[in-house]
Amino acid sequence: MDSEKDSQVAAATEPVVKTVKERDADITLKIIEDHGHEIGPLTPEKEKKLRRKLYLHIMVLVSAINLILFVDKSSLGYAAILGLFEETGISKAQYNNLNTFFYVGYLVAQWPGHYLMQRLPFGRFVAVVVLSWSIIIFLHCAATNYAGLVVVRVLLGAVEAVIVPAIEITIGMFFNREEQSFLQPIFWVTCQAAPIVAGFISYGLLWSKGAILPWKLFMITTGGLTFLLSIWTWFCYPSNPSEAHFLTLEEKVHVIRRVHSSSQSSIEQKHFKKAQFIETIKDPVSWLFALQAFTLMYSNNLTYGQQNLLTTSLGVTSLGSTLVAVAGGGFGVVVCIIATWALRRWPKELAWHGLFWCLPAIAGGIGMVTIHWTEKIGMLACLLLAGHTYGTTYIIALGWTTSSAAGYTKKLTRNVMFMIGYSVGNLVSPQIWVPSAAPRYYGAWASMIIVAWAGTPAILFVIRFILARRNEERRKWAAELSDDDRDGIIEEVDENGEVVRRKVNLAMLDLTDLENKFFIYPL
Repeated sequence: MDSEKDSQVAAATEPVVKTVKERDADITLKIIEDHGHEIGPLTPEKEKKLRRKLYLHIMVLVSAINLILFVDKSSLGYAAILGLFEETGISKAQYNNLNTFFYVGYLVAQWPGHYLMQRLPFGRFVAVVVLSWSIIIFLHCAATNYAGLVVVRVLLGAVEAVIVPAIEITIGMFFNREEQSFLQPIFWVTCQAAPIVAGFISYGLLWSKGAILPWKLFMITTGGLTFLLSIWTWFCYPSNPSEAHFLTLEEKVHVIRRVHSSSQSSIEQKHFKKAQFIETIKDPVSWLFALQAFTLMYSNNLTYGQQNLLTTSLGVTSLGSTLVAVAGGGFGVVVCIIATWALRRWPKELAWHGLFWCLPAIAGGIGMVTIHWTEKIGMLACLLLAGHTYGTTYIIALGWTTSSAAGYTKKLTRNVMFMIGYSVGNLVSPQIWVPSAAPRYYGAWASMIIVAWAGTPAILFVIRFILARRNEERRKWAAELSDDDRDGIIEEVDENGEVVRRKVNLAMLDLTDLENKFFIYPL
C-alpha cells in the first residue's frame, strides 16, 4: 500500500517532457543552436556594457515614439483652446463624441493590428504605423467640419491602436524581468512629459497672427515631428534580438539568454497558435486585466480631453491653461521618477504600487467636488493631483499584463483583451462629462472615484491572489526536480525524411505559462 502511494507521489512530481515542432519554437532558436556553444558566460563587466547599449538603442527610441504618440493622442485637447471650436463650429457634445470616435477606431483595429504585428517583420510594421499616423495628423488640417473630424479621429485611433503593445513586447524581448519592472516608469515618463512638449508648442502658437489658425499649425508641427520619427524608426527599430543590427553576435546571444533565463518564455514566434488563443480566453487572469483596463481608463478623458477646458472654465486664459498643462506634465514626470525608485526598492508588490498611485487621484477627485469654486489655486491643485497620478497604475498594470503571460500568441491575445478594455473605457470616458452638469461635473467625479480609482486596485489584488496561489503550487512541485528536468524537445524532419529530436532549453518551446510549470508569475 505504501509503495503504491510512493509511486503516485512520484508520478505527480515527475515532469512531462514537452515536445514541439521546430516551426513552433522561438524564432531565436537558430542563432542559439548555431552560435550558443561558441559564446561563454556573461561577465558583470560585459553585462553592464550590454545594458548601456540596450538603454541607448532601445529605450531612447521607444521613449521617443511614446512621447510623440501621446502628444498626437492629446492633439484634439490642445486644438480645443487653439481655435478648433471657432473654425469648425462644433459643440461641446460633438467635441466629446470626437474623443469617443478616436477609440472606436482604436477598438476596431485591435485584432487586425495584432495579427499583422505577429505575421509581418516587427520593426518594419512599427515604422509603417508611425508613418501612417503622421499622415493622418496632417489630414486634420483638411477637416473643417464635424464630419471631417470624425473621419480623421477614427483613422488616427485605428493606426495608433497597437503601438503601445508593440513597444511593451519590444521591451520584453530585450530586458529581463527585473529591468522591465523599473524601466516601465522611466519609459512612461515620456507619456507624462507629453503635456510639457504639447503645452509649450501650444503656448508659442497662441502668439501666431497668420492666416492659418493655431490649431492647424499645431497639427502641422506635431505631424512633422511624427514624420521625422517614422524615418528614424524605419532604420533603427529592431524586430527581435537576433536581428538587432546594433548588437554583435556575442551580444545577441547574451540578450536572448538573459531574457529566457529570467522569464522562462519565448521572445518571438510568427505562427498563430489556436491552442494558446483558447487558453488565454479561458484564463480568468486575462479577463481581470481587461476589466481593470476598462475601469481605470473610465477616467482617462480627464487628462486627455477635459483638463484644458476645466482649466479655462476656472477663469484661466487659454495661454495660462497651456502653462497649467506644462505644470501638470512636470508633476507627472516627478511621480514617475518616484514610482521608479519605489519599484526598484519593492519590486514584488505590484498591486500595492497600483493602489498607492490611485490614492492621490481619489484625494484630488474629492477636492474637486468639495472645494468652493472660487478657490482657483486649490481647484487647480486638485485637478492636477487627480489627472497626473493614476497613470502610474496604468503603467504598472500594462507591464504586468504581459510579464504574467508566456507563449507569444497568448501574450498577443492578452494584449488584445487588455487594449479592448482600454478602448471601451476610453469610449465611455468622454460621455460622463455631460455638458448640462458643467462646470462642477459632480457625477463624473463621483463615478471616477468609485469605478476607476477605487475599483481598479481592488481588481489588481484579486489578480495578485490568483497568481500568488499558482506560484505556491509551482514551487512545491519544482522543489523535487533537478535542473535537467527543465529541458524540452524540438522535433524536425531531416533530408532523409526521418524525425530528429534534440534537447533545448524549455523557454525555447514557446509554451504558455500554464503549460510551463517552471514559469513563476511576477507579483
